[in-house]
Amino acid sequence: MSLAPWRSPLARALHQNRSLAYARYLQLATVRADNRPANRTVVFRGFLENADQLKFVVDARSEKIDQIAHQPWAEACWYFPNSREQFRLTGSLTLVGVDCTDSALQQTRISTWQELSDAARLQFAWPHPGKPRADADAFKPLPLDANEPLSDFCLLLLEPVQVDHLELRGDPQNRCLYCRNGEQGWSTEAVNP
Repeated sequence: MSLAPWRSPLARALHQNRSLAYARYLQLATVRADNRPANRTVVFRGFLENADQLKFVVDARSEKIDQIAHQPWAEACWYFPNSREQFRLTGSLTLVGVDCTDSALQQTRISTWQELSDAARLQFAWPHPGKPRADADAFKPLPLDANEPLSDFCLLLLEPVQVDHLELRGDPQNRCLYCRNGEQGWSTEAVNP
């Protein structure tokens, strides 16, 4: 499988901004069941092996899960300050939870858990997200198994079908639109900024 043409500019932006820890953070917008928008910041966890799907992690108890079940379409917006670039990635979301029967995706879920820091893993043992604040002791769980994910740990995959890349440097600025055309692959078009 060949990688999408937008992967090269995104890899370059990630490399040019690698000194900024927050360059791995991007905004992910979804639609709630009541058709209202929902936006949150997520951490980029790499790409699914041999694919163009972006990896994130989510808690199965969070509101995001219901939103994805209601409407799997989402858009991520990623800004890189050092290179002054923005990527808007539109696509569908796939949730990989403990009950996923796809063995390859389940293995990716497990390996993603293993790659997390201890502090990141502990958040999945905290009290239920969005519920009334628990006592401070509830946020100090016992150490977790670094090899076996908790049942509330989910892998979230974004499979882009359109990527809008805007370079904010230059006069005029540069903008390129990448669109997936089914089995035909990707088209690339320079558009006005």
